[in-house]
Amino acid sequence: MQIALLNHYYYSAKSFLLDTEGATAIEYGLLATLLATTIIGAQTGLGNAIDAMYTGAVGIITAALGS
Repeated sequence: MQIALLNHYYYSAKSFLLDTEGATAIEYGLLATLLATTIIGAQTGLGNAIDAMYTGAVGIITAALGS
């Protein structure tokens, strides 16, 4: 009886240590975080470039109209 119980505990512990299903979920979470960070950084840079472009255009139009 005790040997069967020890075998059960051994195989349960072995199964727990070899289970990689949770690790896959964590990897997907890290990948999604990296992707979101990259997208936010790109949008920030693009937003600054567009702002500078419109500011320049407003300056040119203002100078042309003489206001």
